[in-house]
Amino acid sequence: MNLHRAYRLLALFYTVLLLVGAIALLAGGGTALSLAQLALGAIAVVGLWGYILKRGFMNPRMWRPLAALLAVAAVVQLWAVLNLSLSGELLTWMLASAIFSVLLVVILYRYGDRDQALWATPEELEAARRLEALLEEGDGPLQAEASDGQRESRVTVTRDGDGFRASVTRRRHAERESFEERFHHPATLVFFLEKFAGVSVQDFTRPDAA
Repeated sequence: MNLHRAYRLLALFYTVLLLVGAIALLAGGGTALSLAQLALGAIAVVGLWGYILKRGFMNPRMWRPLAALLAVAAVVQLWAVLNLSLSGELLTWMLASAIFSVLLVVILYRYGDRDQALWATPEELEAARRLEALLEEGDGPLQAEASDGQRESRVTVTRDGDGFRASVTRRRHAERESFEERFHHPATLVFFLEKFAGVSVQDFTRPDAA
């Protein structure tokens, strides 16, 4: 069994657990806390399927906070199981929820990394291919400039090991700021350049070709 198949079986297992939990709630076997846990678990399973299928669901910014929330909830539930006198029903819900949250925390944290191809649009992926082709045409950096009338941006893009480095200088009136960012996937770099520097791939040239 390969890793991808194992992940699919894991996602199916979590999905079945959700269905069992939903049936238990409909049969009157749960509490308000159980309903909240089930709703949170349903969102987490959506992220799990997205991670396995390599598709972006919802907003990438939500998944790491959700992973942190699940981690905190698991710790609180384990503390409650060990230190409080709970009914058998509540004890079962809390213990199961805490145990099955552990792997979800790890997967959702990875899923929430914006620097992945799965969060890129088709247009960003196409622009990323053109950017990589430009970088492969020579050894030097690529440079681009953009201006919207009020703000000017100057960007230098280079290879940085297995990733990419973007150096950005922005000027607006008398203000000037410079910063650098590193990326693993070129599509994320394209998104960053368009959003924060107003630069597209077709704006790039080599300094010696300008």
